[in-house]
Parts: sequence; C-alpha cells; structure tokens
Amino acid sequence: MTYRIEFTRRAARDLERLDRRARLRIVEAVAGLGIDPSPAGVKKLKGEDNAWRIRVGDYRVIYEIHDNSVLIVVFRLGHRRDIYT
Repeated sequence: MTYRIEFTRRAARDLERLDRRARLRIVEAVAGLGIDPSPAGVKKLKGEDNAWRIRVGDYRVIYEIHDNSVLIVVFRLGHRRDIYT
C-alpha cells in the first residue's frame, strides 16, 4: 500500500527556501515515506499525538501519518537548529 503525500503551505515554502542539493535529498526521503511511513531512524515527537520526524543530513522533516486515509502530511521541515523553535 502506497501512502499519498501532502505538504502544508508552510512546509512547501520551507522546501522552496532550501538550496537545490538539500531540496533534492529531502524530496527523495519524503518520497520514500510513501512506501514506508516508519523507516529506520524515525522518532515520535514527545508532546505530540501524531507527529514523527526523520533526519535527512542536518535537516529534519516533521510529518503526521494518517493510516485510515493512507495519507502522510508533511507540516514542517528545515535545518535541525531551527526546526524545533
């Protein structure tokens, strides 16, 4: 089963602000979430009901998994020093 992937406006804007190399790496990683929404190294964020994060080099992608509608919503992404603030 393949999950559909959607970006919030904020996540799409964050992605556009990245340099080309980082953007390509993140798009590859997010595409992989469609096949396996919980890859090796995924962590659940504390204090959130349904928020998960993956590492892509120095960047983090924060997303939600909606199993009932087979959907992944990416709602934040950015450099690790800025993402959690």
